[in-house]
Amino acid sequence: MTVQTDAARLLSLHEASELLTVVNVWDAVSATAVAAEPGTTALATASHSIAATFGYADGENIPLDLHLQMIARIVEASSVPVSADLEAGYGDIGETVRRAIGVGVVGANIEDQLKPLDEAVRGVEAAMRAAEAEGIRFVLNARTDAFVRGGDRSPEENLADAVTRGRAYLDAGAPVVFVPGLLDEAQVTTLVDAFGPQRLTMIGVPGSLPLARLQELGVARVSYGPWSQRVALTALQDLVRDVHAGGGLPEGTRVLN
Repeated sequence: MTVQTDAARLLSLHEASELLTVVNVWDAVSATAVAAEPGTTALATASHSIAATFGYADGENIPLDLHLQMIARIVEASSVPVSADLEAGYGDIGETVRRAIGVGVVGANIEDQLKPLDEAVRGVEAAMRAAEAEGIRFVLNARTDAFVRGGDRSPEENLADAVTRGRAYLDAGAPVVFVPGLLDEAQVTTLVDAFGPQRLTMIGVPGSLPLARLQELGVARVSYGPWSQRVALTALQDLVRDVHAGGGLPEGTRVLN
């Protein structure tokens, strides 16, 4: 498979009426385990989880070279399209996207961090220009932090800002818009109406709407960010507690590598 065909496949998965679900990965073995499960059609990395793997805090503290090296290993471990969490683009969104494409990535999250709208739009445009120069239709999952960085604003203000920013990012060439946060059905409906069906992507968090309902509402994709690693680490700590209590490996443990 080439990056061109992977990119086309990833875009089609977002455009399909069936909800795309991606359980985020953070290294080669997690990518192998997730990709091996029937129904996995794409992978997405989690920047928080990759940074934590190397002992870094989230927020572009992990060096970009090291981050991309791990992403490259994830791409090599899988035969499905990979979208990468590239945080805010490491100071040069176009160059970071170009380098990510160079290791086989065909989509990415880029967060706006609530920067001034014109600056955030220029970032989306830079990402799409870089991808065009590499000859692919990059699936930029343009993230707005309207809810997660909304601070003291009201939910109504956050929603209005998400609509404004999301529409601007779509106009700038992004195929989908990522609005993380615990959103209720009315908020999801407003965002889908504003962007169009199969244009909104979301994160699954405790208390999120059921996947079947999100599909009915016209959401394109649900990913899980750092939560998948937290699930894995919870299982690891549970094993440690069982061993300390005199137990052992849980029944049903599988050999995955």
